[in-house]
Amino acid sequence: MKDKPTERAVEERYTQWKSLVPVLYDWLANHNLVWPSLSCRWGPQVEQATYKNRQRLYLSEQTDGSVPNTLVIANVEVVKSRVAAAEHIAQFNEESRSPFVKKSKTIIHPGEVNRIRELPQNSNIVATHTDSPDVLIWDVESQSNRQPVLGATPSRPDLVLTGHQDNAEFALAMCPTEPFVLSGDQGAQKSPGSKGGAVNGKPADGSTVQARGVFQGHEDTVEDVQFNPSSAQEFCSVGDDSCLILWDARTGSSPVVKVEKAHNADLHCVDWNPNDVNLILTGSADNSVRMYDRRNLTSGELDPLFTYLKGILLLSYVFSAAEDGLLNIWDHGKIGKVENYGGEGNSSYPPGLFFRHAGHRDKVVDFHWNAADPWTIVSVSEDGEKTGGGGTLQIWRMIDLIYRPEEEVVAELDKFKSHLLTCSSS
Repeated sequence: MKDKPTERAVEERYTQWKSLVPVLYDWLANHNLVWPSLSCRWGPQVEQATYKNRQRLYLSEQTDGSVPNTLVIANVEVVKSRVAAAEHIAQFNEESRSPFVKKSKTIIHPGEVNRIRELPQNSNIVATHTDSPDVLIWDVESQSNRQPVLGATPSRPDLVLTGHQDNAEFALAMCPTEPFVLSGDQGAQKSPGSKGGAVNGKPADGSTVQARGVFQGHEDTVEDVQFNPSSAQEFCSVGDDSCLILWDARTGSSPVVKVEKAHNADLHCVDWNPNDVNLILTGSADNSVRMYDRRNLTSGELDPLFTYLKGILLLSYVFSAAEDGLLNIWDHGKIGKVENYGGEGNSSYPPGLFFRHAGHRDKVVDFHWNAADPWTIVSVSEDGEKTGGGGTLQIWRMIDLIYRPEEEVVAELDKFKSHLLTCSSS
């Protein structure tokens, strides 16, 4: 197991990263937060222009009690590809707010906002988890803009989803195909997942909806849940019991498949491959991300992706983030192609590591891929002690020469060959 980098090593790594920003990134915005944020999520695009688009961003604010915790709706000016000048994107002050990120509304949240998830069927609806058994549903368009002052009463959610007996703090997912909510709690053999009712409309009593189903199978806290991208009836869950469980609501409330020892420690996160629903990714405190083929789960077969990061906290598609402050992007097609990784004389980077974002100097607590603007990512970290604030929010897009097909890149560079040769000869 790799030790967490020393503060000196982190600063050296960060200094090197910042010097390479004009070379590696097409655009980057650095925003110093007032309070730590435990969740960040992209919302819909609200305006398109020639050189940039305006897009909604959801953030949480975890305060020290002097003011209430809040759910923040911000507008982000997302600069379009190949618009920002290279010399400008690296000129940011770590202690300043970004001019590209502006608050548009603040909702006073009853407790910490541990998770935020947006409803695909209605861009104005988000769900939040806090330190309670309930899931809170918010219509961000109709909610009033509040001033978070000490003693202010919490905003009233538009809907409350009930059914958990224990606190449901982190495991939360929205269904891509139907207006369903999936959540998990801290109970052992109680309610590791509950699928809430449709949240586009209010129930008869105007405030709460009881769970449509309760699915029991975990023996410890459920840390994460995810719907199958193509099915509202299939989902999976992971927990502190080291188990990965697949469920199908059509067959009842018992697990369809239960992998008893998916990892050698607590599982923190799970996600489906959106391009191949047979593949499921899991991340664990045993410092590894693994890929499972659900067609082989009954026989206990698995395909480990890699064992590299310290304390896997989050993953999404081919992204992983951890306590070491790094956010890695992996090329699944190249993972495992190089033999004897880590041996004498070999690269210190594992095969398949495609890109490493090193702009954070402490634990990356959340990140989100922008579906409306591919290759634009938002990430947030707990490095407030280094920046004089509550942490760092970064919005970034690597230069397209890195991820485009090699033949395209070579053809584009070939157009400038004579210019480059002239410059080098002079």
